[in-house]
Amino acid sequence: MGAVKTKRMPRAVREQQMLDAAVRTFGQRGYMAASMDEIAELAGVSKPLVYLYLNSKEDLFTACIRREAAALTEAVRAGVRRDLPADRQLWEGLEAFFTHTARNPDGWSVLHLQARTHGEPFAGEVATMRAEIVAFVTQLILAAAREAHRDPDLPEHEVAGLAEALVGAAEALADWANATGVTAREAAATLMNFAWSGLGNMMAGRPWTPPQAAAQASG
Repeated sequence: MGAVKTKRMPRAVREQQMLDAAVRTFGQRGYMAASMDEIAELAGVSKPLVYLYLNSKEDLFTACIRREAAALTEAVRAGVRRDLPADRQLWEGLEAFFTHTARNPDGWSVLHLQARTHGEPFAGEVATMRAEIVAFVTQLILAAAREAHRDPDLPEHEVAGLAEALVGAAEALADWANATGVTAREAAATLMNFAWSGLGNMMAGRPWTPPQAAAQASG
């Protein structure tokens, strides 16, 4: 196969073109199976040009993770209007999350499936993104609790645990939705119905607690 001819264009535009091709290839074929030849051909550039811009396969994959992580985080943040009631804020954040993962299935595969299974430094990049989203959800829940009653007895570490659980459920549900064709709105509604009644009770100062008799009998 001869060298791929490329038209002159700004470096930033060409680099995004390469990243688009890489995300598609990594997302569909996996990190190990994807080849730089395949990525270069899909991008319409020569393989030496990919190496010139992005150094190595590892660096290219890291750049894909960072770009997709930033896009997902921004989508969730942009989807939440802070002047709305607590339930609407959470709903809009979830809908933004599922809409983004549905529209970018290859990017979601890179983040949730590929990066996590190939060790460092890839897993660390995803962990950083996830921690930012969990922190954002934690603040949403805390703000909602303060709105519900003036002196909420809701420890921040407990709220952080709730946020972790909610983000974990959203991640699993995004995989399921993409695999089954469930819409973003349906996925968001499913998680809201699952989570909001419990969160609503906690924010109103009515948390569920284990039965004392059962706890003592098992102790």
